[in-house]
Amino acid sequence: MDFLKSIKFRRRGSSSLSRVDENPVATRLPEVEVSDDGCDFHDHRVGGGKALYQSGEGHVFLLGLLLSVAFVILTAYYLTVDIKTGQTLLLAFVAHTLGGRAAGIGLCIAFEFSSWVTVAYNMFLEVLIVCYCYSLFVFSFNNHLNCKWLTIATKNAEKQALKHKTIVARYGWWGIFVFVMIPLPVTGPAAGSIIAYFLKFSIKRNFAAVFSGTLASIIIWTCFFDYLDRHIAIFKYIVVAGLLIVVLYYFKTIKRWFTQEIED
Repeated sequence: MDFLKSIKFRRRGSSSLSRVDENPVATRLPEVEVSDDGCDFHDHRVGGGKALYQSGEGHVFLLGLLLSVAFVILTAYYLTVDIKTGQTLLLAFVAHTLGGRAAGIGLCIAFEFSSWVTVAYNMFLEVLIVCYCYSLFVFSFNNHLNCKWLTIATKNAEKQALKHKTIVARYGWWGIFVFVMIPLPVTGPAAGSIIAYFLKFSIKRNFAAVFSGTLASIIIWTCFFDYLDRHIAIFKYIVVAGLLIVVLYYFKTIKRWFTQEIED
């Protein structure tokens, strides 16, 4: 919190962006000049005169920092007392971040984590990732944070969210829940939380739908991989091979996400 308090913000322009507009083009980020040598923060105050760290997305960002500290402590502890478990925690984090929840869950099951530990740990990772994705998206979308790679990623996330917004909006809370739960590309909790933002969900309602759908999906994936592990002798090797392919593929995709805008 002291870190966020120390940051000096300034407003860039007088226009403000609303979350949803009848014309999707109106919600797009304005063209801004971004320096290549770093990120700039803007607008120390948000609605009602609150400091940025006191806003809803500021609280979400602080939660992400807290969870990051917990992750580092947990991983460091197990690398000290049980290196195999520590390495699995790290590998699951990388697989989960680059390849999605299925990759992280499959790795945990392959390396003999119990079902309950697998569910709990991967849910923890999802919450951690969403906290950063959601808060940084809102910061960038509202011009509180000006960073070249983040601005590009924000525009891409906005375009993807608006593609699904109309369909999901028909079903409200349950639309977000199902969107996050189903195992299809670009239907994870980060994308779901951004769509819910454009639908003007409160943060509590947003995260209730997103994390409920996430938990349901994680349980389903865990049961599926646990079944395969008990019935396929070479399951571990299949998972490792699959992870390598997925991570290499998604690494390139994620890199493009932050370096070039997707076409409309």
